[in-house]
This record gives sequence, C-alpha cells and structure tokens, in this order.
Amino acid sequence: MRTRKLTIIMVLTITVAIAAAATADKPGPPRYANLKVLPKNISSKELQGIMADDFDDGLGVSCGFCHANAKDGHGLDFSSDAKPEKQLARTMIRMTLSINEKYLGQKHPKIGSETLVVSCTTCHKGQPFPDGTEPK
Repeated sequence: MRTRKLTIIMVLTITVAIAAAATADKPGPPRYANLKVLPKNISSKELQGIMADDFDDGLGVSCGFCHANAKDGHGLDFSSDAKPEKQLARTMIRMTLSINEKYLGQKHPKIGSETLVVSCTTCHKGQPFPDGTEPK
C-alpha cells in the first residue's frame, strides 16, 4: 500500500514537472537596449530592414556612421550614445515621421513603412549629408 502511494506521488510529481516545463515562458524576440524612437518590441527582421534599407541605402553609410565602436575594440556598441550622429539620426527620424503625419495625412507613420512619402532618401539621396557637403 505504501509503495503504491509513493508511486502515485512520483507519477504526479513528474507529470506536474513536465507540464510546468512545457508551459514555461519561452524566450521572446530579442530586446534591444536604448531604443528611443523605434518601437521597444521591434523584431530583428524589422530592425535590420530599417537600418539597411532606410539608413544604409538612404544615406549611403554603414553602421559605424552612427554607432560607436565597442569599448573592447571588437565590433560596435549599438546601445551607446557616444556618437552625436546617433542623436541626430533620432531627431531626423522624428522630423520625417512628423512631416508624413502633419503635412501628408498619414495617421500613424512608422519608420520603415513603404507608405512613407518623405523618407531619408527624399533629401539625402544616398549621401550622408543632404547637400553633399559635410558640416564644419
């Protein structure tokens, strides 16, 4: 009788443990640090699309134009605000979204959207600075 109770308790414990493991929180999409204009829950695919299609193509620059080098010297520190170009990029994103909303009637413009009328490319035309000359 005692063995039977122990067996039942063990089976129930194992069943509960398996059920708990199966329903445990699964890791969500990657979370990016220090996003101030882009959505906090942006997917990796959306973020890469915005960076590659809107910024790289629109300004003809690579990631290091706005993002600082990592302190360890390997790669970039994407969450760092060390470079002023990053803050300028945020200002430009806000300006572009505002123009699309206020003057072009878009209800909720979203950076990276195909529906944007004014985008980085509108003024930059593939150059880091709209008029082709670097500010002093």
